[in-house]
Amino acid sequence: MRTVLHVDMDAFYASVELRRRPDLVGRPVVVGGSTRGVVLSATYEAREHGVRSGMPMTQARRLCPTAEVLPPDMDTYAAVSKSVMAVFDQFTPVVEAASIDEAFLDVTGSLRLFGSAVQIGETLRAVVADEQQITCSVGIGPNKFVAKLASRAAKPDGLLEVPADAVVEFLHPLPVERLWGVGEATAEKLHRLGLTTVGDLAHTPEPTLQRAFGPHAGAHLARLAWGRDERVVVGRAPERSVGSEQTFARDIDDPVLVRRELLRMADRTAGRLRRARLLGRTVTVSIRFADFTSLTRSATVPSPTDVTEEIYAQAVAIYTRLGLQRARIRRVGVRVENVVERSEAYRQPELTEPEHGWREAEQAIDAATLRFGPHAVQRAVLTRRGRSREVATERSDDRETTAG
Repeated sequence: MRTVLHVDMDAFYASVELRRRPDLVGRPVVVGGSTRGVVLSATYEAREHGVRSGMPMTQARRLCPTAEVLPPDMDTYAAVSKSVMAVFDQFTPVVEAASIDEAFLDVTGSLRLFGSAVQIGETLRAVVADEQQITCSVGIGPNKFVAKLASRAAKPDGLLEVPADAVVEFLHPLPVERLWGVGEATAEKLHRLGLTTVGDLAHTPEPTLQRAFGPHAGAHLARLAWGRDERVVVGRAPERSVGSEQTFARDIDDPVLVRRELLRMADRTAGRLRRARLLGRTVTVSIRFADFTSLTRSATVPSPTDVTEEIYAQAVAIYTRLGLQRARIRRVGVRVENVVERSEAYRQPELTEPEHGWREAEQAIDAATLRFGPHAVQRAVLTRRGRSREVATERSDDRETTAG
């Protein structure tokens, strides 16, 4: 029997924002684009008005016109998430990050060292609250499925343990919508069959469910209805790619502006690589057009790099080869893949290479921004006011992705 924790940060992005805006505590706050895009996070005060993550921002504003809307700061969220995951690593080496704000922990082998699962859960909640000034909810169960449902039931800022002998009692009163994989269409079909609770589903013969939903899905529903989940917690894999994306406030077709935003994304991606002490060999450019179609193209650099100029040169070359001829673009992204630890990478020296170049300059910039703030040193072209700045700052979709 395993002991699994599911830790879910409460309104993560919004909670991080409230740390630097304590005047907004207790008020409805929404994190997302001011006019375009979707809600990324909302405080519980905003949720009382019906605001939910993933909801179009226009709808959220209608539901809660008094909400304070804040632009996302993905760099800060990623840094906080990394710190929180480091707390989890103190209790078990088996930590599976499900997203930037939630993780599964298998603490079966940690109980003798740290005490009961409840003690571990409460301790890590206290450490996260003390170090990061944000709250999290913890669910404890014999498997990932039960632990995740328990953390949802514990929200906000709570802890709930569902022992193995209490799984059925906990699960069966729940609506079928709570089961993993049961979306709107599946729930509607279950309701037509007269199945509204997990208990109703559990007492339906498995062959009946298989006839209605297919052999695999029917068996899956039957297992979940009795709290059976054979999946194990998988420890985090090494990071394999780092990137940034930008969704514009309005579609753009000016190649000059597109190149400028490619530089901005290359700069952010290179900075993240340097902070993670990684180098990468493959540069990938992603573009989403006004009609929501997308394409990605990649190129390989001669030596692993974390230098903005080298990443940007490849990104611009990729964009130029596309020959888009003023196609209307909604979003651009720059990603570096095939990454390795800086200490393990080999860079082929060139005879014409100066003693000090862009790498040393960017390392000096990193030191300055670390000491004096992110705007202490900036590229002049990225500080220009005007149309390019307007289209880029309305909504930011910066993402740092970890791919196992």
